[in-house]
Amino acid sequence: MIEAHQLTRRYGEFTAVDDVSFAVDEGEIVGILGPNGAGKTTTIRMITGFLPPTSGRVTVGGRDLFADGEAVRRQIGYLPENVALYPEMRVVEYLGYRAQLMGMARGEAASAIGKTIERCLLAEVAGQIIGTLSRGYRQRVALAAAILHEPGMLVLDEPTVGLDPKQIVAIRELIRELGRQHTLLLSTHILPEVELLCDRVMIIDRGRIVASGTPDSLRESWVGTTTLRLTLKEAGRGAAETLAALGGVTAVRPGEEAGSFLLDCAADTDPREEVFRAAVAAGWVLLEMVRERASLEDIFVRLTTGDEAVAGAAGGAEAEPESAAGDSRPESIEEVEP
Repeated sequence: MIEAHQLTRRYGEFTAVDDVSFAVDEGEIVGILGPNGAGKTTTIRMITGFLPPTSGRVTVGGRDLFADGEAVRRQIGYLPENVALYPEMRVVEYLGYRAQLMGMARGEAASAIGKTIERCLLAEVAGQIIGTLSRGYRQRVALAAAILHEPGMLVLDEPTVGLDPKQIVAIRELIRELGRQHTLLLSTHILPEVELLCDRVMIIDRGRIVASGTPDSLRESWVGTTTLRLTLKEAGRGAAETLAALGGVTAVRPGEEAGSFLLDCAADTDPREEVFRAAVAAGWVLLEMVRERASLEDIFVRLTTGDEAVAGAAGGAEAEPESAAGDSRPESIEEVEP
């Protein structure tokens, strides 16, 4: 549906996005995950046509975004992080104004507005002045404007930022519903959002994609992070040595509580059965045994903090070295305009 081909964006000597390539297939919900200042918003602005790349290109349905801009942009619905609504307008008036900007005929616009108000659950506030709405409802209005022209591709940049927990749940439900009818690209730094909504994840840091895959594949392929958490009763001093000698166990660390241990396990091994047999043979009471794997948060933190212990990531992606800009980068390049 949409493809980014070696996108690069520089601001003077600083490279905000560095040779980024990816594709989002029709019907997918893909998340761009990264810390603040990683290059997410700059990437989003380039693939929606709001910011020209220094080099590289974007295609939507095989058509070049900048060579055939007006026609291609009609296939994209864009919700920026900071939405410019008109607070003095009523909801239905604002949507009518947006329909005019999109060149819709009067009958087409009326039908689209009615359908969009229903989809975004705005019927009870359709006649209300936007400035009097809660932030959650204003975000719904912005989403309604983004999908009014029935785009095939919907791009959302930090759609739940600044919302309270109840509003976040409501917007996520709406996004999930929209994902059933649109190809969707979602930029966020909120990990639960990615886990709940996305089919596939791209982690971006210092302007580069450092990992890509489904949330499950990222966890499964994370080398060296499978851990067994045990709690034993009546285990003697030699328990750690006995556990360390089991097949597949690479290290044993004491847990926080008395009698608890953390067993680091080699990739593609599951020593739980051996642990159980060892406990029976030694006369230990096995109170707890839980297999823990790297969470998406673990992977995200290691990939975006330059942790030298990073071993790998899903989809063949490798951890990238730090850019030459190092720590001299602005706190948020997203706010810097060309």
